[in-house]
Amino acid sequence: MFGDLENAQGETLDFSWHPGDSGSSRLALIGHGVTGNKDRPFLHALANALSSAGIPALRFSFSGNGQSEGRFTDSTISKEVADLESILDRTADREVAYVGHSMGGAVGVILAAKDPRIRYLVTLAGMVYPAKFAQTEFGEVTPGQGYMWDDDNCPLSQSFMNDLTAIETTLDHAGRITAPWLLVHGDRDDVVPFQDSEDIRAKTRDRVKLISLPGADHVFSEPHTEAMTRATVAWLQTQFENRSPAV
Repeated sequence: MFGDLENAQGETLDFSWHPGDSGSSRLALIGHGVTGNKDRPFLHALANALSSAGIPALRFSFSGNGQSEGRFTDSTISKEVADLESILDRTADREVAYVGHSMGGAVGVILAAKDPRIRYLVTLAGMVYPAKFAQTEFGEVTPGQGYMWDDDNCPLSQSFMNDLTAIETTLDHAGRITAPWLLVHGDRDDVVPFQDSEDIRAKTRDRVKLISLPGADHVFSEPHTEAMTRATVAWLQTQFENRSPAV
């Protein structure tokens, strides 16, 4: 549908297309989290559900992840924000909703705060405190020597740690977002605490909708995948149907 997708460095980004209704100008972009890729089962399920509801969906892997070009050790929130900007450049004729999971959620918050091309925002277990996350999950790992969660395919880099530390929190970005916004978070998430989404809601003075999924973990493992997809699809359908004319 889009041919090749490339970032500003000329690295090709791997993606999968789910067509939805033919001729629709709507589009849901789906981004993954730390050490993930576009083929995480719950993201695949979400894309299929959106397409079945008539909403075209494009799930992609950030550079350095999955089958996308680039080095994993260069993957940072800041670079992924730039990746998403490059994709938006290719989808300028679309009414875009961005759905981001975990660190991909932080990417969406940072970009939506400054880029009106994200018309609707969904964060799934979104990372709110990158600096705290980096220390909690990887503070005892030596960058350049160790690995994220002991996965040999995911070496921990100093640039990753520096970037998350510099960003510290997405709360200030959240306060600048005017697009309709949905938070979906499981109350059994042991990677990004549910309280993080509560903090977003407090910061935005209830301008966002927060859906809690009892028993769901960080990746919405079965039997909670369907609840996540159902909530996300229903909310996006409502937003697209009630959209105001583009300005």
